[in-house]
Amino acid sequence: MNSLHDRHRAVIPDWVSLYYRNPIEITHGEGRHVWDAGGKRYLDFFGGILTTMTAHALPEVTKAVSEQAGRIIHSSTLYLNRPMIELAERVAHLSGIPDARVFFTTSGTEANDTALLLATAHRRSNQILAMRNSYHGRSFSTVSITGNRAWTPTGLSPLQTLYVHGGVRSRGPFAHLSDTEFVRACVADLEDLLGHTADVAALIAEPIQGVGGFTSPPDGLYAAFREVLDRHGILWISDEVQTGWGRTGEHFWGWQAHAGSGPPDVLTFAKGIGNGMSIGGVVARAGIMNSLTANSISTFGGSPVTMAAGLANLSYLLEHDLQGNARRVGGLLIQRLRAIGAASPLVREVRGRGLMIGIELVKPGTDEADPQAAAAVLEAAREAGLLIGKGGGHDTSALRVAPPLSLTVAEAEEGAALLEQALRSV
Repeated sequence: MNSLHDRHRAVIPDWVSLYYRNPIEITHGEGRHVWDAGGKRYLDFFGGILTTMTAHALPEVTKAVSEQAGRIIHSSTLYLNRPMIELAERVAHLSGIPDARVFFTTSGTEANDTALLLATAHRRSNQILAMRNSYHGRSFSTVSITGNRAWTPTGLSPLQTLYVHGGVRSRGPFAHLSDTEFVRACVADLEDLLGHTADVAALIAEPIQGVGGFTSPPDGLYAAFREVLDRHGILWISDEVQTGWGRTGEHFWGWQAHAGSGPPDVLTFAKGIGNGMSIGGVVARAGIMNSLTANSISTFGGSPVTMAAGLANLSYLLEHDLQGNARRVGGLLIQRLRAIGAASPLVREVRGRGLMIGIELVKPGTDEADPQAAAAVLEAAREAGLLIGKGGGHDTSALRVAPPLSLTVAEAEEGAALLEQALRSV
């Protein structure tokens, strides 16, 4: 009989990546742990790509899903939908955007696609500013604004995209500068870029780049950018698909580290809010959101079942102060990983905040990225019983650590020890 892996390769596209030389089937989870089909237990430090935000099999979420499914599973946005309206009210309030409107989608890709539609229609321009090393999704429009060549399969695009410096602090032509000088140089680059173009619709940026390896600029860069954007009437879209809901610990949204000019014009979210259910969305000022002049609906966005899950998950997150937990436990974990990194010739940098931590690997004695080492550490960690992710620029040399936000101190210590063991084995 063919293995599940063989069956996968026979019917799933080659470009759908799988982790590990011998990919694992995850059959169930509880808390911060999952089990594979062979019964092996793993400490989950990746959460299905930052999506299992609170915990696996969280009773409050599974109960909400079950109860809603027992009433009605689907109706579409053509009918009034109480769970969707209730979640939209809460998200609008939490977003910080005045007079906000919320549109729900089924993924972060679709959320960013919608944000681009809104911005280009509102500004009557198809020119977009994006950050180098960025990632915004896999649709035709979002790959065209993704500044990471490993995730951009085509150069064809409905948009004209210009890429700006600033998403990566410790590499590139401005890496040697102080934080203040770095921000000043990036702003000057933006000013120069805008001097050669006209009628740009928006800048889209991740406050911390996710697929890019959890890189980020100094706090305040996007506030400085915003002053320039406002002079030109250009919108700011904050892609909070990975940074939202308190994961960074210090702030509920990533944009709040750059809050000198207030909230973004448009905010996109997904992943963690559903704790595994398919929820994405866009928040924007009413004047922007309502600027579309054609009809639109969403068949599956705002599904009663996913909205019930989102409400239960958000309530749990706020009532248990998981943002505070991310700040406290994440701070301890970053300190521990930095100590481990200081003793490993493979580790160039440990960066991030809260429970969003990147570990960049290089060839020992050099500054050259080492994607082979990253792949080897990923394998070794899995063998030891720890699931992590990887990312980075085109070299994919950064390990990504992003556990559920309910992580305990003991689990943080356990995960750090397993990761240290994996680094030493490589």
